[in-house]
Amino acid sequence: MAKDGHPFFQNAIARNISSEGALLSGLEQQITPGDTIGVQYVDKKARFRVVWVIDAGAMQKIQAGIQMLDGQQCPWRHEVETAQAAPEVSLTPSNKRKFVRYKIRVPLEMRDQRGQLMQTNATDMNGRGCYVETLLPSPLATPLTITFWIESEKFSTAAVVRASDPGVGMGIEFIGLDEGRQQHLQTLIEKVASSLGLGSHTPGN
Repeated sequence: MAKDGHPFFQNAIARNISSEGALLSGLEQQITPGDTIGVQYVDKKARFRVVWVIDAGAMQKIQAGIQMLDGQQCPWRHEVETAQAAPEVSLTPSNKRKFVRYKIRVPLEMRDQRGQLMQTNATDMNGRGCYVETLLPSPLATPLTITFWIESEKFSTAAVVRASDPGVGMGIEFIGLDEGRQQHLQTLIEKVASSLGLGSHTPGN
């Protein structure tokens, strides 16, 4: 429903689909966070809440993160379940070291290309990246500068958003650390996790 009270209909592209939401792009109708919209995929429909909205430029037009309302049936449930059942394929070169992620809370600062600063917390981390829980995740491939402290040591690195889950959070890869620095960071993370009595979370790159 548009702001003038009239219904509107248009095609859009859905990315980062999950059982709870998606990232829509290619929108032309102006919508705002908090709006409720209906989304149809093939013959299935559901109602979603708009979490965030950005102007992504002429190619992708308006992008919006949407979260499914309670009591709704996920319209792309089959596609999500099929993807979850498929064997995981790693695109990481075999010579890159695998790091285990740990569920530690690390305060950090994130700055985007426009210079906007966000202070938040990573909820898990390893030597190559972290996950940040936020209702307003940045779009995929957003470049960032990340600064944080581990064991009284400061780390500042270029980073990029590798996963963007509307209403949940985003996965961030540290792209400015060489292998030696990554290994050093991993060692410090493991030391902190051990002092807190925490086990590993999940394997990660």
